Amino acid sequence: MKKLYLDCGMGAAGDMLTAALLELHPDPDGFVERLNGIGISGVEIRRNTLTRCGIRGAGMSVLVNGVEEDEIHEHGHDHEHDHEHEHEHHHHHRHTGMDEINKIIDGLKVSDKVKSDIRAVYGLIAAAESEAHGRPVEEIHFHEVGSMDAIADIAAVSMLIEELAPDRVEASPVHVGSGMVRCAHGILPVPAPATAHILRGVPTYGGEVRGELCTPTGAALLRHFADGFAASSAISAEKIGYGFGKRQFFASDGTEILSAVRAMLGEDGARDEVVILSCNIDDMTGEELGFAAERLMAAGARDVFTAPVYMKKGRPGVLLTVICDSGTKDVLVRQIFRHTATVGIREQTARRYILDRTVEVRRTPDGDVRVKKSTGYGVRREKPEFEDLKRIALEKDKSIGEIDV
Repeated sequence: MKKLYLDCGMGAAGDMLTAALLELHPDPDGFVERLNGIGISGVEIRRNTLTRCGIRGAGMSVLVNGVEEDEIHEHGHDHEHDHEHEHEHHHHHRHTGMDEINKIIDGLKVSDKVKSDIRAVYGLIAAAESEAHGRPVEEIHFHEVGSMDAIADIAAVSMLIEELAPDRVEASPVHVGSGMVRCAHGILPVPAPATAHILRGVPTYGGEVRGELCTPTGAALLRHFADGFAASSAISAEKIGYGFGKRQFFASDGTEILSAVRAMLGEDGARDEVVILSCNIDDMTGEELGFAAERLMAAGARDVFTAPVYMKKGRPGVLLTVICDSGTKDVLVRQIFRHTATVGIREQTARRYILDRTVEVRRTPDGDVRVKKSTGYGVRREKPEFEDLKRIALEKDKSIGEIDV
């Protein structure tokens, strides 16, 4: 299974996510060329190869009518969400509503899936602004320059996700920063109200770095595309990309803090959940326990095993453990009570990391042998089915080691 993991230890913004994902793309320059041809009026996107803190990565520049975002906005990242900054009086004051945004999206030369993703992300931003400002979504407007910039970022990430085609996307808890941010409505706490609304239910933290690290666009992109959020992820990374933000941050001793989204793309083994049923037994014979294990396997248990234990007053006993699916749990509970002497059963739910398993039939000079293959988490292994080797050994009067698979 192909997995994409996004490390948001320094927040997330549209340009940072775009740059990080571009580092994973097999043809980043060709992608940027195609991105510039999808029909966002007056917008030019550029990719810049950069080195920060000794790490090579990329940054994005978005020019709207020949003017770069940084020349428009007072502080870094994308602030399409009705933030008015002191330099904006030099530019257009026209605002863009959701109807106009949808018309722009309709005219883009992208797939229907990408259009749907762009609308969904913009819908999250508009709903958050509506909640924050107490106005209907229909009345939410975005600054002309900021809206074009945001469409470029959202379209770029949506197209990159489509082309990278991960089976699952996960992100780390999001570092939102701390302190205050100056907006049209006054000086507001970090995260900005719209960002906080979008990230409801998502694990976040702040306080370590002063500044706005996660923007509404970054938050909405994470919320839309991430299938889950986890502090770490089991992934055998084949590609790693760093997408740098516009701002630089420094520790109290003057050391620069790497402001980047780190994206990792690779293979992930399968995972599932199992139920573990267990009980202690001290008044059954080995034969009776063996019969009980047979009946439990026949009833649908994934595995049954025993281990010697010492119980109360030093009595020797047996720990019986049954691993099963949640769907067969109730049947197996009844079977444990029926076939053992226990009067109580403990239940636990556990997550398993498992390799993807397939079986192929391999032709050998001595006959067909089933070979079990296991892959995932950077591991590839195979093992002949013992029962097939045993059958051939008996038929051909050979030892197991003499069979060439």
